[in-house]
Amino acid sequence: MISDEDVPRNLTLLVVPLLGSLEATGDLFVPYRLVDGGGVAVEPVAVFLAELAACGRPATTQRSYGMDLLRWFRFLWALGVGWDQATRVEARDFCRWLAVVAKPKRPHWRYPAGDAPGARKEHVSAVVNEVTGNDRGGTGTRRRRRLTASVLRGFYDFHLEAGTGPMVNPFPLPRLSPLEQDD
Repeated sequence: MISDEDVPRNLTLLVVPLLGSLEATGDLFVPYRLVDGGGVAVEPVAVFLAELAACGRPATTQRSYGMDLLRWFRFLWALGVGWDQATRVEARDFCRWLAVVAKPKRPHWRYPAGDAPGARKEHVSAVVNEVTGNDRGGTGTRRRRRLTASVLRGFYDFHLEAGTGPMVNPFPLPRLSPLEQDD
């Protein structure tokens, strides 16, 4: 029997507003802070980033993880789902959405007119090269999607262990095919 949760969302119609941001704080111990659309720090992310800092992760890693979490939270905010209410259905749809969404085109702060040396004028999208089968650019590259899923799996594992998140990690370990198990 198929439930409402099992029916895939039409992700082509989903609008994910650019709410919130990852802010640099200038603080050595808390170099980045994720804030929602109202400018309020997102507490579960703050605790996770503090744990990363305590484990000795550099600020660059915290920024990278923070950007992945920002994408996830924006997606959840667009769906109206709380981070601790997200299921594997939302995780699946998020991964599918990342595969089809194009990276938002924004002007660089140094070159607001878009005339940066070597800048590509066309919009970068998650398009597959017909010859190699590899993704080209955009947010939807396979490597980026795998890294994002790994970051989110770690985020939810951290909160599971702390007892502050959902009872099931919406980003389980990927299942290996029989061919990959011997590697």
